[in-house]
Amino acid sequence: MSSSNEPGHERGTRARVARLILEHGPVTAAALGERLGLTPAAVRRHLDALLADGMIEPRAMRPRGQRGRGRPAKLFAITDAGRSAFEHAYDDLANSALRFLADHMGEEAVTEFARSQVMSLLQRLEPVMATVPEDQRVHVLAQALSAEGYAASASKAKSGGDQLCQHHCPVAHAAAEFPQLCEAETEAFARLLGTPVQRLATIAHGDGVCTTHVSPVRIQDAHQNPLRGRGPVSGRLDTESKETGR
Repeated sequence: MSSSNEPGHERGTRARVARLILEHGPVTAAALGERLGLTPAAVRRHLDALLADGMIEPRAMRPRGQRGRGRPAKLFAITDAGRSAFEHAYDDLANSALRFLADHMGEEAVTEFARSQVMSLLQRLEPVMATVPEDQRVHVLAQALSAEGYAASASKAKSGGDQLCQHHCPVAHAAAEFPQLCEAETEAFARLLGTPVQRLATIAHGDGVCTTHVSPVRIQDAHQNPLRGRGPVSGRLDTESKETGR
């Protein structure tokens, strides 16, 4: 990300700039300076270095309403190379392990593995979600995902409901080959939030952010809410037993 003979504080600040772009990008240089307390010259120096390294890329801001005078503000977004610099070290190993599992035990084994990976999240958060107001559940989930390295955020969707964004995916390369990982995660979100969710975009498919639309909880009848009347998490994400074959 920077020259080895560069002072340590410079490398650290540059890493903070890159991380902020990863989590909140596309973002302007001015916004970066405000968040990090850097002068415009300092921000420009770090952005130029990150651009030269291929870690970030410039994007034009889409004008809202009538365009004023002057050039539109430039946005900076993380690139695939920049995202790969964050916590992708074990991705190749994960790919190899899942490929071995699929070859020797079949695709269903990969699905079972994917579901088992999100069980710990369900076990931790289901008791919490049962006490959280419905309008706060997406924010609680975003905080939990951020703690696990997904750099998640929650906001209101213009079409109604909420939008959950994950700006980083530690297993993006594996998920590109094995979509069961994304599918199991989506199932877990629906169960935790107690409402239907829909994946609109994923990093694994080449999108800049994993985006999930969360339907308003109130559109569901009480008996359909997965958080009501359900016991502790165990086994598969769905509530059907394996013996039913469903």
